[in-house]
Amino acid sequence: MEQKMRTMALEDAPLIRAHGRTGPSRSPLALFWTGSGIELVVTGTELWLEVEASFGPYEPWFSLLVNGTPVSRQMAQEGRRWVPVFRGMDPRTAKRVRFVKETQAMSGDPACALLLHGLRTDGELLPVPERARRIEFVGDSITSGEGAVGAQAEEDWIPMWFSALDSYGWRTAEALDADCRILSQSGWGVLSGWDNDPRSRMPAVYEQTCGLLGGERNAALGALEPHDFGSWQPDAVVVNLGTNDSGAFRSPQWTCAETGQTFKQRLKDDGSFHEEDLQAFEAAAEQFLGRLRACNPQAWIVWAYGMLGIEMMPSLYRAVDAHARRTGDRRVAVFQLPAMTARTQGARQHPGAEAHRQAAEALAEHLRGLLHER
Repeated sequence: MEQKMRTMALEDAPLIRAHGRTGPSRSPLALFWTGSGIELVVTGTELWLEVEASFGPYEPWFSLLVNGTPVSRQMAQEGRRWVPVFRGMDPRTAKRVRFVKETQAMSGDPACALLLHGLRTDGELLPVPERARRIEFVGDSITSGEGAVGAQAEEDWIPMWFSALDSYGWRTAEALDADCRILSQSGWGVLSGWDNDPRSRMPAVYEQTCGLLGGERNAALGALEPHDFGSWQPDAVVVNLGTNDSGAFRSPQWTCAETGQTFKQRLKDDGSFHEEDLQAFEAAAEQFLGRLRACNPQAWIVWAYGMLGIEMMPSLYRAVDAHARRTGDRRVAVFQLPAMTARTQGARQHPGAEAHRQAAEALAEHLRGLLHER
């Protein structure tokens, strides 16, 4: 007997699992970070999702997966509309479906938002199987998957060249049968951003749901609220920061237009990094490790670095060692990721999909050994 299509709101569908640090409400569900989205298991012949998007210069992109395989990648259209996921499938077979935000939270576009309202299907929802692990990734453009899609010649800074699904974080989680959360922002660092802006620091926003977003609407959606760490505890936290701090040494001094405040990570006359500024970076990294441990008391913390240079690696080792000696923490480590090469470079002089694949393979093997101890 042919089943009728039914429409339901996300808040009325508790079997649908939300992924990522999302807003507190499911009416609608706000998807802030890279890789956030929903997952469901559904029978039936047909499925549609109700998606709403708004944006200024930077539109969100999303992908649809059916049974673990990407079937669609597209730019979100402004407004509220129904997006088809599949039609004509065997009504009796359960399909595992994911809607994944491909692009990062856009700190430079307070109008940018991606919301999910509901679904329409002629099937029945079933429980989503649990994965074996949980991993959180904290990083910059590399972790956002910037350049993971697109030709090497591409230089436009646009959302189209971002891909959560091709990123090393997503691939690592897939290899370890893990749910993942990705908190990342292009250009941001530990002590400052690539341009020496001290406001562009991931540690400063880590304890909020998505504290780097501006605009009244994002605030109303819960982006600036304190994150409830007890709601989702990872088995591992992977930090990939330092690349933009390294770049800041060769960037001009930053000056705040409103206050005249200046900031600069300095080079010495011989081209080496100024010791005082390296020490400031190491102190900031050590402090962040302390906050990560306080928020995630049982997790392994792995500082994974090296896809775009290793200049900050000695400082990272010193910061991790200082944290371990000061606190007695023995569940913290540094891991060097495989470097991007001319062959594995992607768009915008960033790692391409193959570079991310290689990094994920190495990182997954490293984490597998650490997490096996639990």
